[in-house]
Amino acid sequence: MPVNGEADEPGWEVDPDDEWGVAVLTTVGRQLKLRREAVGMRAGDFGVAVGYGEDLVYKVEGGKRIPRREYLEKADQVLDAGGLIAAAWEDVKRVRYPKHVRDLAKMEAQAVESLSYATHNLHGLVQTEEYARALLATRRPALSEGELDRAVAARMARKAIFERDPAPELSFVQEEATLRRPVGGKMVLLRQLEHLLEVARLRHVEVQVMPTSRGDHPGTGGRIQVLKFGDGTAVGRADDEFDNRPVTDPRQLRILELRYGIIRAEALTARESNAFIEQLLRET
Repeated sequence: MPVNGEADEPGWEVDPDDEWGVAVLTTVGRQLKLRREAVGMRAGDFGVAVGYGEDLVYKVEGGKRIPRREYLEKADQVLDAGGLIAAAWEDVKRVRYPKHVRDLAKMEAQAVESLSYATHNLHGLVQTEEYARALLATRRPALSEGELDRAVAARMARKAIFERDPAPELSFVQEEATLRRPVGGKMVLLRQLEHLLEVARLRHVEVQVMPTSRGDHPGTGGRIQVLKFGDGTAVGRADDEFDNRPVTDPRQLRILELRYGIIRAEALTARESNAFIEQLLRET
């Protein structure tokens, strides 16, 4: 497909601070360039053959742009590489999302239990793609279309946690306001609530709602998240504790778990929360 603008570019910008990602993409780009030059094809001609501009070809070859899978597959065909270039996707896909998202996804993939309390919007793991896109589009300074696509794709990729076997225990407590705020508009919110209800009905998932009428509780200071691992270790974070930095010290984790336990106790039960979401769906 010809390039008509940034949204059609064959990948995303590389974070220069992501050393591993830079190394992988530099290697892949170098191999692409060597293959192209070996067959005597100029960058401009190659761009025409794969359906992208010459400038973007140079960016990918220079390790400045993260190629998408279809770009590598087209390049493999044009350069008659016998699948070697297309196979590079296995390396590229591991670094295609920002490092902080990869680190979070890695921890979520290893967790046997997750405790999450959200105050301003729905937790990323339960968001629909259109809700996530609308929410991420509110960032300032605004994300470019390419950055927005990458951020949405990264968030959706984390949903792989729901497909794990054995499944981890997932607990979400959402402030009532997050279920009423029409992020993306009424229909986006409607589909988001429907999806949340589907997730809440999974056997290893518990979704609870903290009513706005609950005044003082340990979650009024902001978000809390704790991930527990099979070896007995854990990592946690809270907006208003420990300078909002991840903690692994058992004493600090105990504080976060204690706060989360009180929050769960003061929120609606899972059954009451499901009924509450169903009521919101009727009202929306």
